[in-house]
Amino acid sequence: MKKFIIPLMLILSGAVFSQVSVGATQQNNNKWTFGGGIGVGFGSQSSFYLQASPRVGYRLTDDLEAGVIGSISWQTSDYYRSTMFGVGPFANYYFARSFYVGANLQHYFISYKDKYYDYKVNEEETALYLGGGYMQRIGNNSFMQIGVMYNVLYKENSSVFSSGLIPNIGFVVGL
Repeated sequence: MKKFIIPLMLILSGAVFSQVSVGATQQNNNKWTFGGGIGVGFGSQSSFYLQASPRVGYRLTDDLEAGVIGSISWQTSDYYRSTMFGVGPFANYYFARSFYVGANLQHYFISYKDKYYDYKVNEEETALYLGGGYMQRIGNNSFMQIGVMYNVLYKENSSVFSSGLIPNIGFVVGL
């Protein structure tokens, strides 16, 4: 099933962003950027994962962008159900129009319910992601970003996250 879903999501996202005209002139007077990413996952014990992370940015200079990013995810399985919402500022610095480095501070609100033991908990956690990656142009002012971020506030024994390292793929329109 994974071999079918992942290529399908890539094709659909490429089709959505391919509607941007390649031959059009860039509008430098609009400094707003929009984008984000989506994720879907399946696993054992009937687990399902759905995530969306929209973002809105503003180009402070041609190479520096700052804005707000949100994140919402929903996970369920035979044994648990979890909902997580996060929001916070981000900043990206672009160089050579193909690479970027960035910082992203997110504060998460997590609701977790263990179905087997009928246990429920609400938590909060802050994450500071630092990292970077590569950008591929997919339209006149649209890019696909592929990168890696690391949560420098990650603590192995007390975090709700399984790792501090986060690979990411997203899209940005307006750069």
